[in-house]
Amino acid sequence: MRSLVLNAVRFSVLAVALSMQPVAMAADSTSAPLAPLPSPLVPEGARVSDYLRAAQNALAAGRVGEAEEALEMAQTRMLDRSVPLGQMNNPSDNLTVGQISQARQALTARDRATCMQLIQAAIGSVTGQGL
Repeated sequence: MRSLVLNAVRFSVLAVALSMQPVAMAADSTSAPLAPLPSPLVPEGARVSDYLRAAQNALAAGRVGEAEEALEMAQTRMLDRSVPLGQMNNPSDNLTVGQISQARQALTARDRATCMQLIQAAIGSVTGQGL
């Protein structure tokens, strides 16, 4: 009887512990969304270079999710642009947008060194553009 009670307690503790763990679903699953990525510590209205530096610092510290979010935010700010009517579907030919995209691909491939090089190149590009 005592072992039955102990097993019931263990099962209850395990069930509670598992229910507290975040659940990541496969990309093709529609049953539950993934948890949001951690936000980089960048002030409101920050420049693209600030987001790139935040990505660089996060990646150097091993905070891959934060680096990914900072790269996404930098790329989004670079894609905010004026285009003539009828040309909205043309992709940006901006060098920095391409560098950020490549950095995100390297991050996804877990190629930290290449990602860091591409972030550094993008920082140089946006600095030259005054962004």
